[in-house]
Amino acid sequence: MPELSVVIVATDNEQRTVLQVLVDGTSVASTVHTCATFPVAASDPVMRRVQAASPDVLLIDIPTDNHPVAMRAIELLRQELPDSAVFAIGSLSQPQVIVSAMRAGAREFIERPTTTTDLLEAFVRLTTAQRRVHKEGPRGKVFSIVNAKGGSGATTVAVNLALALQSAFGQTALIDLAPLGHTALHLNLKPLFNISDATRNLHRMDSSLLESFMTRHSGGLQLLAGTNTPAAIEPSTAEFVRLFDMLVTHYRYVVVDNSSRLDAASRLVANVSECVLLVACTDVASLWSAARVQQYLGETGNRERLRLILNRFRKVPGFTESDAENAAGVKLLWRVPNQYFAISSAIDRGAPVMEQSHTEIARCFSGLAQELTRNDADVKRAAWSLFKSV
Repeated sequence: MPELSVVIVATDNEQRTVLQVLVDGTSVASTVHTCATFPVAASDPVMRRVQAASPDVLLIDIPTDNHPVAMRAIELLRQELPDSAVFAIGSLSQPQVIVSAMRAGAREFIERPTTTTDLLEAFVRLTTAQRRVHKEGPRGKVFSIVNAKGGSGATTVAVNLALALQSAFGQTALIDLAPLGHTALHLNLKPLFNISDATRNLHRMDSSLLESFMTRHSGGLQLLAGTNTPAAIEPSTAEFVRLFDMLVTHYRYVVVDNSSRLDAASRLVANVSECVLLVACTDVASLWSAARVQQYLGETGNRERLRLILNRFRKVPGFTESDAENAAGVKLLWRVPNQYFAISSAIDRGAPVMEQSHTEIARCFSGLAQELTRNDADVKRAAWSLFKSV
């Protein structure tokens, strides 16, 4: 992820210092200039200094006792620096201030007191959006998979989807971010390295080193295995940003097994994902949990990318797919048939069901891969459409 240049405008000296520390602590952005006063005109010396810095991001701290002057400054900065994104910092307890800031031209409104994670997630959203607009080079797509609740089948979906993408299109990586990784067991692999090794070596990471941390499956799929012991120290979200920036430049498709992981890192991965697949079953507890998970992930602007996967699907009298969507608060994308014993046996043997070609369950995952890539101009289309999206 390229480093973003940031200008901070804050009238409070302590807040200005704190924001600079937080910005520089993200490891993906650096402060190039700070201002103690708001610009009031295009000819203002403050404005000229900001223009000279040519920032990617303008971080504007809105004082609680004089927010109109900050709103005028946001409008002026947006007018004079149209290529710079404005992020406003303020209190979420003042909804009218939030509305005014967004109308004035702020792209993000970040709560005070601010954290490094808050800023990092906003920076990731900005760069992801910019890449979609400018289509900077051949970058891969990320599909992240998360459980509605433990045991819903996220790992099974992630493993078989990754194998289906690799079989159809090649250049696919499977990344295990689960608190305790199981993807290697599903694939009957014994990795020498895992994601902790990769994040510890990001300071010297290049394509060759990245490949050395991957474990190759016989079908060509590349696995970055999860930890086999609970991690005492988790990688920072900034480290995950750098890792995924490298992954999407190296692989065409990146499938992420979040399993039941719900933290700042999983929300950040959702930010960079093309689609977040929320795996649930049709029981009440699973759909209830799905609604809470989508609310959590949606807090950082991911709601439009969330899609529901109904696993172990079977028709329930009096219960429709619309009922499932309404209960979870997520649009249904796909249904995986209820073949529990076949799946269980496949996991025990380390032989994923995608390797059982011509079976209904294998065709289901192939169909999911086709559905997720149907807008990719350079992929071949398959005619099969069983379990098609509703």
